[in-house]
Amino acid sequence: MIETAFLALGLVLIVEGLIYALAPSLVEQLLDALRALPLSARRNLGLAALALGVALVWIAKSVL
Repeated sequence: MIETAFLALGLVLIVEGLIYALAPSLVEQLLDALRALPLSARRNLGLAALALGVALVWIAKSVL
């Protein structure tokens, strides 16, 4: 179980690092767009991302 947690954390850090390394100006534009959204929309976006992540992990675990 701990191996899976480390794998997931490592993959997240790889993706985050690639985004900042390859497109830092795009990150700035995304942050500006997020600041323009109301708080409730940001919260809903976060909850949707959370639900999608849980679904993907559940699907991956059920396939293996």
